[in-house]
Amino acid sequence: MQETVFELQDKKTEKELYSYQQGAIQQIFEKFDTERDDYHLLYQLPTGGGKTVIFSEIVRQYLKNHSKKVLVMTHRVELCTQTSDMLTSFGVINKVVNSKANLDDHEKYSCYVAMVETLNNRLNDDKLDISDVGLVIIDEAHYNSFTKLFKFFENSFILGVTATPLSSNKDLPMNGNYDELIPGESIENLIENDFLARAEVFQYDMGLTSLEVGSNGDYTVKSSADLYTSPSMLNKLLEAYTKHSKGKKTLIFNNGIETSIQVYYTFQNAGLPIMHLDNTATKKQRKQILKWFKETPDAILTSVSILTTGFDEPTIDTIILNRATKSLTLYYQMIGRGSRVLNNKSKFTVIDLGNNMYRFGPWGADLDWVTIFKSPNFYMDRIKDDEEIEGAFKHDLSEEIKAEFSKSEETYFDIKETYQKATFAGESSKVVLEKSIEHHAYICIENSEDVYDAIALAKLLKDDIDNRIHVYAKCISKSTYNFLSWLKDDYQKKLNAYLRENFDTVFEDIHGHPPED
Repeated sequence: MQETVFELQDKKTEKELYSYQQGAIQQIFEKFDTERDDYHLLYQLPTGGGKTVIFSEIVRQYLKNHSKKVLVMTHRVELCTQTSDMLTSFGVINKVVNSKANLDDHEKYSCYVAMVETLNNRLNDDKLDISDVGLVIIDEAHYNSFTKLFKFFENSFILGVTATPLSSNKDLPMNGNYDELIPGESIENLIENDFLARAEVFQYDMGLTSLEVGSNGDYTVKSSADLYTSPSMLNKLLEAYTKHSKGKKTLIFNNGIETSIQVYYTFQNAGLPIMHLDNTATKKQRKQILKWFKETPDAILTSVSILTTGFDEPTIDTIILNRATKSLTLYYQMIGRGSRVLNNKSKFTVIDLGNNMYRFGPWGADLDWVTIFKSPNFYMDRIKDDEEIEGAFKHDLSEEIKAEFSKSEETYFDIKETYQKATFAGESSKVVLEKSIEHHAYICIENSEDVYDAIALAKLLKDDIDNRIHVYAKCISKSTYNFLSWLKDDYQKKLNAYLRENFDTVFEDIHGHPPED
């Protein structure tokens, strides 16, 4: 389907729609007019594009021209309230069906807004008459919790809306519940026309092969916590924030409460303004924390997935993905939290500490959603796994460490290439580490006046040694924890011994004279 680019027009009131939103409404109403009454239509629009505005206007027009009622379903209480408020602003009087709602007067209303679980209970208890509901709208339709309710609406037109028409369950593809997908404006077009901010991404090469995948197809909370609560990972997060986002309003996403709490203490100990939020917070606590986050210019909020939907804070300057995910939907939802435009905000920062961009491509890439909708497995099966991603990494010294080796032209050493050459020559794999140690020793001596300086520099190479050992272990297909620990310790000892035994000789080879006494 050819994408239409609409001209930018000013929005004078909250009820006045942008032209691309009007175009979407027109396309959807054409389906109302031409398809059967129980047609299931899916509409896609990026986070920040105004899905709620679009379907609120659809409800208004539908009720004006049809004698049947409308039901809007959401999966979270907060979304229920936001949706009800938006519908009210469009002049649509609506009834919120929550656990406390008195439904004695529900017949007076032509529009209901309900959370999926509450509605399921009410319908199973026969507490709500939905026989005259002609249109059902499902917000965040990629969640599978809605599908159990479809049996109650066999004669209704169902409109699902989502930013990512890809099911959260690989075994329950969306094309099994919807007849057709209408794709909306692309992220790039919304950015070009100043509807969304552009993402400036800082991508870090992360070693994630210790992560385990759970039954839901995503990385487990436990394996993520084991990795992301380690001192080295917490330090890397703090360094990344300090370098790219210090003083900016920042939202950090983690996989699990334990990780988020450790992030909170790490930043708090560094004297930074930070709060932690997860789904165990009371409504009052959540409200207070989000109020503080909104009003504090340099606020940092560390959280779990609770803020991926139904949270709109345009003042966010930086999104940090302090986690890896195999969910394209979650990837887009997390980054989308920073994409809202505000005053002169035209860009925002993304710091990726989970190889997510390598896995899914850049946020805002031109994805063919129609093809993904029709053949989700074809797309999902082609997403790179961690070994493939990390196999393409070129591990070199960090900029801070490299500054200590300023006299060296080449600080990178290719373990994989050296291993392949050694194997081809019929040499032992031990030769690879011997040559690596010689290279490390060379750059230490090259930047030192005496052997004590060189040994001090060798201590700075710990992360680089770890990286080289991990690549080496993959080459020889042996990577148990104990084996890797032994190799790293042995490597450091041999490097120090090499420096003591060969410092004078190598120094003279480099400088043409022996070191001064």
